[in-house]
Amino acid sequence: MDFSKTHFIKSAHLPSQWLPDRGAEVAFAGRSNVGKSSAINAITNRKGLAKTSKTPGRTQQINFFEVEAMRRIVDLPGYGFANVPDHVRKHWAQSIEEYLAERRCLRGLVLPMDSRRPLTDLDVQMLEWCESAELDVHILLTKADKLKSGKMKATVNDVQRQLGDVPGITIQAFSAVNKTGISAARGLVAKWLSETID
Repeated sequence: MDFSKTHFIKSAHLPSQWLPDRGAEVAFAGRSNVGKSSAINAITNRKGLAKTSKTPGRTQQINFFEVEAMRRIVDLPGYGFANVPDHVRKHWAQSIEEYLAERRCLRGLVLPMDSRRPLTDLDVQMLEWCESAELDVHILLTKADKLKSGKMKATVNDVQRQLGDVPGITIQAFSAVNKTGISAARGLVAKWLSETID
């Protein structure tokens, strides 16, 4: 699958604006400022595809990117630190939950977490939403370049231990800066997108 041809299709503020629920999609969701946009850009090898910013919460709508015909990456609004009014935050939460629960073409969710602060309360809530939707989740422990190798391995093991036997969750170290784990993450996204299309 040639991710380098991935391109932006549209942004959607309301479910009525989503693309038709056909084909295969892999969504990315995560707390603001954990490197979600950088992860999308690294996996697709497309600098600037997803907009990065030092200001958390820049992704304020659901953004659809086409990898190839009927196969898409979907960038969901970041949650957490975003300096936005409560009614906007509630709208994001409702949109994300509705998307995860109702999107039939969704094959899996990539969930970046800052490796220095994984499994926040909001991350756990996201995992619970995915579990209720019977959706596979791949956790990227981002900013692995900020930790020494031994500490990074211990963090991966600790997150795995905390999650226990929750089915459908996989975990890996990831860094868009030094390229840690990009190939593995890209391979999983490709596998999900290659699943049978309805």
